Amino acid sequence: MTSLLHIEASPRGDASRSTQSARVFIEELRAREPSLTVDRLDLWHEDLPPFDRAALSAKYARLTGRTHEGPEVTAWAEIEALVARLDRAEHILVSTPMWNFSIPYRLKHWIDLITQPGLSFSFDPAAGYTPLLRPRPALAILASAGDYETGESRGRPDLATPYLRAALGFVGLSDLEIVPVGPTIGPEADAAAEKATMRLRALAHGFLRVGS
Repeated sequence: MTSLLHIEASPRGDASRSTQSARVFIEELRAREPSLTVDRLDLWHEDLPPFDRAALSAKYARLTGRTHEGPEVTAWAEIEALVARLDRAEHILVSTPMWNFSIPYRLKHWIDLITQPGLSFSFDPAAGYTPLLRPRPALAILASAGDYETGESRGRPDLATPYLRAALGFVGLSDLEIVPVGPTIGPEADAAAEKATMRLRALAHGFLRVGS
């Protein structure tokens, strides 16, 4: 059985271009692999734990080798569950809009939660940082009001693409393909969506392989 974790970062539901494109991609995957199981992580309905004082204290306890105490125990258990959910999936799909040149705060929140020492990365003074999650096929669908495919859009930078590559690569998801969908407004929106759909259908051909 082949598994996919779909991390959905738009709060707009069916109106979201990134969500619409993700559904097209998943339908294409299912046409090729009917046994595909999809774990949908809707970041706007999921009860994500806060990355608060207890969670941060638990992180530093892990870094320094101190045993977790009090609220740290619960905070770390919640974080471990999120990382385990990510690590169970054989394939990763992120669908997100671009907000203010970058990503929605709920997606940043999730990334902050799953980027943890001893769970998704390790650190050694001599060797530096090492990702702990195994590489596997990963795709991010990035919808934007502007067209950033060839660079800046009317002088506005795309900070989401390099951030997603760096943040997900840091924990081991370095095999990341990013498909832009934009512009999502104006007379070119439908053509941009169709272009993304064609690319996603083509990418589906080789996506369902088990990462090693």
